[in-house]
Amino acid sequence: MSLNEIMSAAISGLAASQAGLRSVSNNIANVGTPGYARETVSQTTGVSAGRVNGVTVGEPSRIADSFLEATVYRRAGDIGSASVTASYLDRLQSLVGAPGAEYGLPARLDAIASSAVAMTGTQTSAQTAAAFVADVQDAITSINQLGTDVAGLRSDVQSEVGQSVDRINSLLVRINDLNGTAARLDGNGRSSAGVVDQRMAAIEELSGLVKVTVRDQPDGRVSIDTASGIPLLDNRLRQLTMPAAASFGPQTNFPVIALRFADGGASVGAATGDVLDSAAVGGKLGGLLDLRDRALPAFSEKLGVLFTGLSQTLNAASNAATTVPAPAQLAGRQSGLVGTDRLGFTGSAVFAVTSGSGALVASTTIDFSALGPTATVDDAVAAINTGLGGSGTASFAGGILSITANGAGNGVVIAQDPTVPSDRAGVGLSQYFGMNDLIRSADSPLVPSGFVPADPHGFASGQSAQIVLRDASGRAMSSYTMTGSVGPTFGDLVTELNASPIAGFGSFAMDDKGRIQFSPKPSIAGAMLSVPSDTTDRLGSGRSFSSIVQLTGATSGVASAGVRPDIRGNAGKLGLAQLQTGAAVGAKALGSGDVRGATLFADRLAGRVDLGKDGVTSTAAFTAQLLGNAGTAAAQAKSSLDDATARRDDAVNRRDSFSGVNIDEELAQMVVLQNSYSASARVISTASQMYDTLISMIR
Repeated sequence: MSLNEIMSAAISGLAASQAGLRSVSNNIANVGTPGYARETVSQTTGVSAGRVNGVTVGEPSRIADSFLEATVYRRAGDIGSASVTASYLDRLQSLVGAPGAEYGLPARLDAIASSAVAMTGTQTSAQTAAAFVADVQDAITSINQLGTDVAGLRSDVQSEVGQSVDRINSLLVRINDLNGTAARLDGNGRSSAGVVDQRMAAIEELSGLVKVTVRDQPDGRVSIDTASGIPLLDNRLRQLTMPAAASFGPQTNFPVIALRFADGGASVGAATGDVLDSAAVGGKLGGLLDLRDRALPAFSEKLGVLFTGLSQTLNAASNAATTVPAPAQLAGRQSGLVGTDRLGFTGSAVFAVTSGSGALVASTTIDFSALGPTATVDDAVAAINTGLGGSGTASFAGGILSITANGAGNGVVIAQDPTVPSDRAGVGLSQYFGMNDLIRSADSPLVPSGFVPADPHGFASGQSAQIVLRDASGRAMSSYTMTGSVGPTFGDLVTELNASPIAGFGSFAMDDKGRIQFSPKPSIAGAMLSVPSDTTDRLGSGRSFSSIVQLTGATSGVASAGVRPDIRGNAGKLGLAQLQTGAAVGAKALGSGDVRGATLFADRLAGRVDLGKDGVTSTAAFTAQLLGNAGTAAAQAKSSLDDATARRDDAVNRRDSFSGVNIDEELAQMVVLQNSYSASARVISTASQMYDTLISMIR
């Protein structure tokens, strides 16, 4: 070997040691940098003209395992979803309140039952009645406030959805730019380790926002798909677009997140045809979509069902009682009926006029079954007027039934026949028309409609109701805008719905109380309907299709509900007495010490109520189930977050134990390289001395 070859080999060794020392120095400098993969310099034997000549130094390369990195990406998606779900469900749990909290919803409902029991005592007074009325109003206010708070949570979720979409878009742009840089460096034979580290950090953040699958490409790029296989980045960049919702409400149907092609500047181009519309996308975005489209609307829907059950329970007791003396007029609420509508009542009700002292002035028992199946509301009004014989006057106008006592100091009382009580849709006549309601709502009749398929629906041309079906994950499976164009009856509405795209996932039917219910197929158990918009109005009554047929609990009318204003202002107008239906004219029919109505409140609250698709149960049991489910969901979300955190930390530790910097190893490697550098330097020094000796010999 010539001296020139010796010098060349030593110089290449010196360069290799310097390159290695730079790599070790860079590793040590980044020992605490999250996600940094240590570098190493490749060295190969140098060959020149077929002869070994020194060492060839390559570009620094990352020490990384793509499987371990992919595991971190998957676990980041899990923790992203679990974290946001746990956060919002914990907030929901705090809004509901702990079972023993003084001002929580459970305490408000318990207070109603306690106040009702207090009114049954012998010391019943205006104070106990006022306390009961205040407790009922507080409970309604709490339910309404909770519904408002849940809507606020949903609004916050939607805001975070928008922020997540923006961040996903910016990360995709950054990864796309880093892809190009990495491909150029690799193509030029230069190290792309630093760029790939930056890209990995961006992908890890992206995977926390949406669950992704990452694949390495031969040119140094990566392609990214969602967990469900929707491309986000390959040779072309894509961006997420989310149109703003036209309005926001408890049942708003938010537009889906669509994907569009984009150039390097992220300007949006043509649609790809793919959408992100459910929690299946995973990550933080998937968790937010699940909360927005499933968890929070489901809670609001059940909250509406709870209010429906509470109002029916309390109004049933209220309408079975009266004040002493009886009120001069009983004015009902908007029933959604017109005078020519089918009456639809069976059994009998007692209509009475009493004096200020409680003596019976006039009484009539109307047998609605005897009026016949074709009897109308107007027929019932006429029968009441005939039976009272001028002592009282009934009228029906604008969907509201009212009865007025004639004669100074007289009052009106309605009671159920003790043997065969009046019945339409499971409630008596007084409750159906709201003659002596405790709770009123401007948006709901608060009772089942009792319509049958042959009854006219009364919705005008041009009116419609949008119905959306979502699966158990919150994904919109189908939607339909019902127009009532098939025919004029409620049966025709059912036929129209069963011919709609939604019917591919289940069937609609009208039950014996006039409620239209949807029965999903077993394969989509847990599916839920929502009504984002409803412009229908039955015969100008202000009652919509969704509120009449009680399609969802979210249309319960709680937002405009409250204790009847005159009772709220004067608890003395709360009826606690009951009519002696067998009393003769002139005899005592009402007693001032009668508190049987208070007992009715206590009994009804402990009894069961028909909640349609949610079964027959007591309000206390349903409340316990609703709030218990909320607590269980929050606890499970917290456990899921803890599990996801542990799995993510384990994945990161495994990745970093393979790719991360070990300071001891790097220092040991530095010693080796320093020795190698010294050895190469000594070879150069020795070769230089040999040159000098040879030159001296020539001289």
